[in-house]
Amino acid sequence: MNEAHVTVIGWLAQDPFYTMTANGTPFLALRVGCTPRRYDRQTGQWQDQESMFLTVNCWRSLAENVNASDMRRGEPVIVSGRLRVREYVKDGRLRFSAEVEATTVGHDLSRGSAQFRRIQRGTMTEEDRLEARDLTDQWSLTADPPDPEDATPGPSDDQAGPQAAEALETQAA
Repeated sequence: MNEAHVTVIGWLAQDPFYTMTANGTPFLALRVGCTPRRYDRQTGQWQDQESMFLTVNCWRSLAENVNASDMRRGEPVIVSGRLRVREYVKDGRLRFSAEVEATTVGHDLSRGSAQFRRIQRGTMTEEDRLEARDLTDQWSLTADPPDPEDATPGPSDDQAGPQAAEALETQAA
């Protein structure tokens, strides 16, 4: 609850790296750079400050969607997520690395345009549709078809009228 949430506006410093963890979880890492600019009143010009680079980690469906989005180095992006500061030792020196565990990643539309497309997680075969229909029959409002041996002459289902509808409502309740 007390995590630092940040939004970074920058560009992709490297092409995204996509992989699967040993247990099959999709993972994607981005390197995002941003260069702050300040207006220098003495010279009347904008001055670039020192660039900052962050590692952005994406997990599960976000990783799959970023991978499918074909983002490439140099493209403008906006990233939102949880800020993580990681400590590690390299060459005998204590170092720090700022990382973002992303919740949202997208192109910066103030600098270009994009086309959104929904990702389908899989295509259903006819066999899948039949299985899904069979599994959801428990919520169906229609009565089970009568057993031919128990059939008695009467009106067809199309002509059953309001009495049949009331019977179905009673069964559903």
